[in-house]
Amino acid sequence: MPGPWSVLIRFIEFFSEMDFVIHLMWSLTHILTAIIISFVIGLLLALLPFYLSITKTAIDLRLTPFLNSYSGIGWTLLAVLWFGINDLTVIFAITMVLVPFTIINIREGLIQLNTETIEMSKSFSRSKLKTLRLIILPSLYPYLFASIRISFGVSWKVALTAELFGGNKGLGYLLNLARQDFDTPLILVVILIIVIFVYSIERFIFKPIQNNLAAHNASI
Repeated sequence: MPGPWSVLIRFIEFFSEMDFVIHLMWSLTHILTAIIISFVIGLLLALLPFYLSITKTAIDLRLTPFLNSYSGIGWTLLAVLWFGINDLTVIFAITMVLVPFTIINIREGLIQLNTETIEMSKSFSRSKLKTLRLIILPSLYPYLFASIRISFGVSWKVALTAELFGGNKGLGYLLNLARQDFDTPLILVVILIIVIFVYSIERFIFKPIQNNLAAHNASI
């Protein structure tokens, strides 16, 4: 095991080598793309039973439990067979793991909706799209934010696995190269960077937003 000093030196060298920084940027790209795609898919799948009750059993009792039980490594290996070793494989694996988290969070928000408010909105407008935009989505803000917050944390775990086995760039791919070269300091540096980055985003971005949402809900 390398000492703290050698890891610190490697940490400084990491940000002075453009190739390493590019791998970091690729991991961010994979994660952000997957979060956006999974958020859109999860939102649509969660809203479908709300508007079309006949799909409730298929989505809530069949699709969501299946997606939630399938592991990230399973999606990665499946994606490698389908798409090969590339960015699409990584994004696909992360997305499929995140979709059930989004569905479950938004579905819970839909369950907690104030039915009286929905009924009142129907007396002012028959447009379901307008009701969705002005009443339902604003009421779901805490749950939408919770979905993104959870997805961001989970995505890093899945991204490393997906990039390790099915990617050709990113921090997971960099870990694989470091393992092959027995570069233990670089492995610890990558882990340290992920811990610092995820903690910083959680502490300085997500937590203040959560506090603002809580204050807003309390005022209402």
